[in-house]
Amino acid sequence: MTNTILLLLKRQSNLSTGIALILSVFSLGFVNNWQPAQAVEIAQSNNVQNAPATVKNLLTQIDAAASKGDVKGVLQYYSPIFTHGDGLNRQTMEKALVTFWKRHPNLRYSTQLQSWKSEGNSIIAETVTNITSLPSANSNNLALNTTIKSRQRITGGKIVRQDVLSERTLLTSGSKPPQIDVKLPQQVKVGQQYNFDAIVQEPLGDDLLLGTALEEPIQASKYLNPTSVDLKPLNSGGLFKIGRAPSTPGNRWISAVILRGGGMTIVTQRLQVVRK
Repeated sequence: MTNTILLLLKRQSNLSTGIALILSVFSLGFVNNWQPAQAVEIAQSNNVQNAPATVKNLLTQIDAAASKGDVKGVLQYYSPIFTHGDGLNRQTMEKALVTFWKRHPNLRYSTQLQSWKSEGNSIIAETVTNITSLPSANSNNLALNTTIKSRQRITGGKIVRQDVLSERTLLTSGSKPPQIDVKLPQQVKVGQQYNFDAIVQEPLGDDLLLGTALEEPIQASKYLNPTSVDLKPLNSGGLFKIGRAPSTPGNRWISAVILRGGGMTIVTQRLQVVRK
């Protein structure tokens, strides 16, 4: 549903053909969501079938506003004191949405309600949002596909708190972007070692394969400020990395950037670091 974010990764890289490509990644890292105007009256329930019509209607309305790039239409459902688990507030969220929609003007949002319950005078709702764009010839066949699961607290008909539970973004460009199979745990303990593999599925032939893995803490500033990416030749059919979780809990963005003669693929997933 109305959800977005981003992490912009930019870098210019030369292929053996001498063609310069500029890598741009928008790793959607946050979601926005709906809420019933009369949340206080909703009885506690985990049965989505019993969700009030007002909730379902709001989901539809916000998806529609986000799909149109209507920032004001989305923000009307957010409290002035809105907070986000990634450190965003209402103002920084607005900036992130405007920037993201300028770069991706033809997105489609679709949100499904997973569960809901009342908690005091608030509603706690979990949703899964899919954000997609189709390849466009005037943008080097750039295509985006993001899935975000999030939890919202709604009070007085406004979203006052949002936390992303999981997320995965796939960004491709070119006529034949690499098909990548990513293996990464969703959650690790502080200090724990983990494997991150991004395996190219199809034969490479004579193509030169460039790539890199990127690990970053998720912070509000990362939604607006670019991170440079250095690509290196890959001797094998993908990336195979061993990481170690930091000593403090938090969320990280783990990305694989792989480029070949026919195109580029960037996959970003959220990794949760929790206490033992």
